[in-house]
Amino acid sequence: MDRNRKMSTVLTPSEMGQTKANICSRLLAVKRRSCKTYTQIAEETGLTNVYVAQLLRRQAQLKPDTAPNLRAALPELTDDLLQEMTKPPLRSYDPNLIQEPTVYSMSAIDFYCSVDKVKGLDGNDRVVLTFNGKYLPYTEQSEHMASRVKTEANGS
Repeated sequence: MDRNRKMSTVLTPSEMGQTKANICSRLLAVKRRSCKTYTQIAEETGLTNVYVAQLLRRQAQLKPDTAPNLRAALPELTDDLLQEMTKPPLRSYDPNLIQEPTVYSMSAIDFYCSVDKVKGLDGNDRVVLTFNGKYLPYTEQSEHMASRVKTEANGS
């Protein structure tokens, strides 16, 4: 095997995305066939429904101690899928899932973040993050805002 061939085993970001998409598709198919909701799976595993959804979309890492509970809740999970779920996730987001217009209207120009330590109800230390940013509404891009430099240089 030549040197270039060996190096081709490293996945490009595009190939990693395709691999992740394939794994997520397989995981979600197992969930679908189980006819269980995220909440039902969460109750059976002792996890939250949000965390179960993150696990099945490869947005969170399955802890080895939790794997037996997840397999009990979803018996169709194969060893290779469980093994894949225990790897650190390749985090990404699907632009089709995030369509909220205010996501794109937040600014860090006038932005404050504070981190506080508090005691939880169970007496353990907890962290509170507060993000306070200025909301900037969209501005309509009209003709009078366009640069005239280019059109004047062309003699228009």
